[in-house]
Amino acid sequence: MKSIVITGGTRGIGLGLAKRFLERGCFVTINGKTEDSVRRVLRELASFGDRLQAVTADVRERSDMEALLETAVQRFGTVDIWVNNAGIAHETAKVWELDQKTIENVFDSNVLGVIHGTVVPFLAMREHGGGKIYNMEGLGSDGFIMDGMSIYGTTKSALRYFTRAFANEAKDSPVLIGSLSPGMVVTDLLRETVGDGSPESMKKRKFYNMMADDVETVTKYLCEKMLAGNGRTQRIQWLTKTKILFRMLAAPFRKRDFFS
Repeated sequence: MKSIVITGGTRGIGLGLAKRFLERGCFVTINGKTEDSVRRVLRELASFGDRLQAVTADVRERSDMEALLETAVQRFGTVDIWVNNAGIAHETAKVWELDQKTIENVFDSNVLGVIHGTVVPFLAMREHGGGKIYNMEGLGSDGFIMDGMSIYGTTKSALRYFTRAFANEAKDSPVLIGSLSPGMVVTDLLRETVGDGSPESMKKRKFYNMMADDVETVTKYLCEKMLAGNGRTQRIQWLTKTKILFRMLAAPFRKRDFFS
């Protein structure tokens, strides 16, 4: 059975991935930023028994990522797949409307956290003889611009470059460096970008209802692809251009409402 580490695994896509891997018999180690979030997930997933462990760790601290790795290895012997899922967004606002602390927090979590979460398991996997590391993309990874989400989008654009660059530098290693492109997933993170019922927020709701998917559907697909992945690099994409085109054409005939 595979041993999986998922950062930010206490909610949203991370929690969904944890469930999918557990359902497939894997051992799973996740982290949350607070003890309350960790305890909540352990209660929610108690039926999976000792195949799941959750610890408090901050992805912005390399020492915490080293401790997360050590926790997984001590319990399950190794780490086969490491998913850098943890990340935060900010309120929908122009760049100049965001304070310095907010901007720094988003960059530290979404960029520095992924760097730590790539380097730490890579060194261990290279020594062990193999493994897979996947970084979670998001709004902005493909250059798409959404008004009011410039800082978040910038971090995800940087993450995509970093993943490709790291994969190039690690091409002679036995470690697969990949990325996950989940498209638009209805999580708390996405709901925070919708707003409060203003005309602009209603436009976003209409767009998300056309393009978004629920957590279970997307994480099932990503989980299966990660378990089957091979080679030195891999980009797993859920919302392809073909799917986008189909949904645009089918929109008048599909009634979906994720926000009622």
